[in-house]
Amino acid sequence: MARPIQVFKSWLPEWAIRSVIFIVLLPSMLLFGLSTANISAGAGYYGIEPADVQFTMVLFYAAVASFVTLEKRFFNFIATKEYFFICTTVQIAASYICYKTHNLPVLFIFRFIQGLANCGINSICLTLIFSRLSSERSREMGYSVFYGLLLCIGPFSTLVTAPILDAFDFNVLYKFIIFCYVPGSVLFFVLMNNIRLTRKTPVYQLDWASFVIYGAALCLLGYILIYGQQYYWFQDRRIAISGIAFIVLLGLHIVRQMSLKRPYHNLRIFTYRNFNYGIILILVLYIVRGATSVTAHYFATVLGMDPIHIAQIMIVNIGGIIVSIVVSSRLIIAKKPMRLIWIAGFTLMLIFHVWMSFLFSTQADASSFIIPLIIQGMGAGMLMAPIIVFMVSSVPPNLGGSASATGVFFRFLGFTGSIALINHYQLFAKTKHYTRFQDELTAINPMATDKITVYKQVLMSHGASSEQAGKIANGLLNKAVDVQAQLRFAMDYYQLVSWLIVIAILLIALVPYINKTTVNVRSNQPAPASY
Repeated sequence: MARPIQVFKSWLPEWAIRSVIFIVLLPSMLLFGLSTANISAGAGYYGIEPADVQFTMVLFYAAVASFVTLEKRFFNFIATKEYFFICTTVQIAASYICYKTHNLPVLFIFRFIQGLANCGINSICLTLIFSRLSSERSREMGYSVFYGLLLCIGPFSTLVTAPILDAFDFNVLYKFIIFCYVPGSVLFFVLMNNIRLTRKTPVYQLDWASFVIYGAALCLLGYILIYGQQYYWFQDRRIAISGIAFIVLLGLHIVRQMSLKRPYHNLRIFTYRNFNYGIILILVLYIVRGATSVTAHYFATVLGMDPIHIAQIMIVNIGGIIVSIVVSSRLIIAKKPMRLIWIAGFTLMLIFHVWMSFLFSTQADASSFIIPLIIQGMGAGMLMAPIIVFMVSSVPPNLGGSASATGVFFRFLGFTGSIALINHYQLFAKTKHYTRFQDELTAINPMATDKITVYKQVLMSHGASSEQAGKIANGLLNKAVDVQAQLRFAMDYYQLVSWLIVIAILLIALVPYINKTTVNVRSNQPAPASY
């Protein structure tokens, strides 16, 4: 099929059009990883807890997940240029307020607003991308590339923001985002014709109630998962009330969708078996993918790497993702069995986690982690796009929108659930190992006394008094114990994730009718929002 409409100026070459779209899309993608680029720096600047910084990211994601269905109505009603202007203006204004404020509730509110505006910009860019890919072959390549780019955003945002945070305060990242929006927005307005990408439809009977109920439920779910460990879960009144409110709102949302003629989310998608299998796999993928933060934490706390060096070593992870999205897109185009693609992807992830569990130590060369990180990137790239496209293709075309929006929810659940699981397991495992190591550090333990003696001798040789050297030596020994507890937690968690991957591989291998779903990228389009 030829180009249906002349979206950009006729004299503009195709490579320039794609470059403009990428420049417009890049800052919106960076916003997904902005809060988690350096959690310690964010907490230090605003004077808040690390969990508060994580929650700003969760609120952003909750806004995207809850608004993606309602956003389509505005996208179809407002002309593309005007809609882009509105979304960009809101995004820049919200970013400026996040840059200026030191008030945590204000930061929460405008991070949520950023998520709403981000949803609109991503929708425009994704529609522009796939309006230029007419054949099924090119669209399949396009989906693999788009979701591959989203996989790269985590390490890429760290790479971009690390030098900025090394020289400036954390809030400067929001100013950086504003400057990133300017060139793409100017090019977009100058080079794009005043057209519509879709047929205009009126915005009557907007289901604001479902959006408010659903959005509030997601925010409460994120609050429970992020702060639950810090407040001892449901022993705390705040978490208990939030849990009850979430159940009430979720139940109300389900009942409302079942009674509406045009539901916000059509729950009939859950009657399709392969869609439900896709849900399980996407949750597993996000839990497995989230374990990479344990490696980054190990680099920082045990090996003592600064954010710039961590970002540099994570470049190889981006390389692995790029290789795998090319391979996975070729396999999808060749109509290879989806089960084989998934098994290959999860096997690569299994190799990474088992390998890393043996590499964790107090002293290690950064080069020894290069190949494992490449393998992890290849595994993630082999899984992301195939699973998402499979989920949307497993339902009829008329349910594609609901499947896509619901898929964003489960990606949100996997993302927040991974954070909660790591926080909970870290406290449990680290405390267990720390207590066990401390029990061994008695006055009659020759290893402990020898270590303290070595510390004291070194300190006294540098001019410390005997009393000072003794106190500092005890502190250094406690720090060494803490490092060992951190190492044991990392090993235990990666072993746990490895068993989860083994179960996922067995599930894929034992479910033969997965192959009965035909991947369809023409009728159904995955949602533009993901992380």
